[in-house]
Amino acid sequence: MTQKDWYAWHADYQVPGSVIAQRLPAVQQRIVAAFDTAAPGPIRVLSLCAGQGLDLLGVLSSHPRRGDVRARLVELDPRNASAARHTAQAAGLTGIEVVETDAALVDGYADVVPVDLLLLCGIFGNVPDADIHTTVAAAAQLCAPGATVVWTRHRRPPDLVPTLCGWFAAHDFDLVSVSDPTEPYGVGAHRFTGRTRPLVRGARLFTFRH
Repeated sequence: MTQKDWYAWHADYQVPGSVIAQRLPAVQQRIVAAFDTAAPGPIRVLSLCAGQGLDLLGVLSSHPRRGDVRARLVELDPRNASAARHTAQAAGLTGIEVVETDAALVDGYADVVPVDLLLLCGIFGNVPDADIHTTVAAAAQLCAPGATVVWTRHRRPPDLVPTLCGWFAAHDFDLVSVSDPTEPYGVGAHRFTGRTRPLVRGARLFTFRH
């Protein structure tokens, strides 16, 4: 199987009408809502498979809580990681850390969890269903009580979005919002209502198909 070029993949964000160009504002809307409702003080954020960080960094460039955010963006592709660092630096976002490593391995962010906002965008459409379930279950180890998790998944048949919402509910995540099924993308947001589970060090959450 040919390995996907995830740096080149980002070019579609600049193509009007592309699915990811349409999806980006929907993801950013959920990030804005999480920041708008966050308690005073530091806001801890973790973004897995962060790519160039367009979702989070695009919000923080103008959000009034930008100075409160302490975020780790985890991205394996060095070109995407470099682009994210450049964007953060250009925007004066001193609370952003970009780590170039495999986001599937929890040890790469064990020192920053639990967080107040967990971004799982661009993952669930590229890994086996069993790995999605594993990642959803592990979110209870990564999130602080009251945290928001934002995720994406395509809507192609078979549409897994309703099942995903059920998996989150089974692990103490209440649904905040999910995109309309008529949209070409799926974007969900859930709030963690349980207690943070102990982190299982050394775990791998998922493996990309390509």
